[in-house]
Amino acid sequence: MAAAAEPFNWIGRVNFRKLLTRPELGAFVAAVGIFLFFASVAGEGFLSFNGTINYLEVAAQVGVVAVAVSILMIAGEFDLSVGSMIGAAGMIIALTVTQFGWPLWLSIIVAFLFSLVVGYINGWLVITTRLPSFIITLASMFLLRGLTIGFTLLFTNVTRASGLSAYTEGDFLAPLFMGRPLGVPISIWWWLGLSLILGWMLFRTPFGNWVFAAGGDPWAARNVGVPVARVKISLFMLTAVGATLLAVMQVLDTGSADVLRGEQKELEAIAAAVIGGCLLSGGYGDRCAHPGYGSAGYCVHQDQH
Repeated sequence: MAAAAEPFNWIGRVNFRKLLTRPELGAFVAAVGIFLFFASVAGEGFLSFNGTINYLEVAAQVGVVAVAVSILMIAGEFDLSVGSMIGAAGMIIALTVTQFGWPLWLSIIVAFLFSLVVGYINGWLVITTRLPSFIITLASMFLLRGLTIGFTLLFTNVTRASGLSAYTEGDFLAPLFMGRPLGVPISIWWWLGLSLILGWMLFRTPFGNWVFAAGGDPWAARNVGVPVARVKISLFMLTAVGATLLAVMQVLDTGSADVLRGEQKELEAIAAAVIGGCLLSGGYGDRCAHPGYGSAGYCVHQDQH
């Protein structure tokens, strides 16, 4: 007679000591804890569809930038200029449309091209000078903010541009960056889409392996043929594009732009990435180490204040 099969010991299969050392575990527990706390004290509105959309939309404002910033941090670099890039890209769109009469779609394309140039310059300077990216992007942060304020005052004598809502009608690019498909703000869709696409790139492609190698040991990575310089420059370009994407959505949603928009957003993005499990030293990231935990937990707290 065959012996009865022993029950599967699920607890024995889990290495709790190893699990507790994972940096993303704290982020996940904190996000769940914050959610449960406000769910119990904020009333029924917090758990309603509209309440959920409210704090997810705030989280998406951070998450769109934090997803790109987290991948750059895995590669061992920082980009402190993303906040200034948001203000600069927004003013490029606003000024070219309202002051020079450009079509909205062309202004959006120019803003993205400008962000690619800024990202390339940041990455090229980091690789060429071998200065810490903290120093390079800190300088570009102040430079971008100053140029944005200067050119805006030159053309408008104020630091804000408005009246863009009338230009969105009939523009073929505008629906990609504004509206509420299926009742959900477009920023949330972009956040989820970028998270899935960049997550797949990071864990399922050779480029993702290069990102980890560049952040873990760049010298060893170069010796085995990883194009470290190209990887890091492309990631600086990615963070600049992420900041510009947020700027476009903000401009089209509010119908205005401001030179100070995006201020402190670089710190929020880095905080979301670190809380989500990325290491400041670089070279580490996991399928569960995601800035979504950090941005969601942070923004649930912000939304309730």
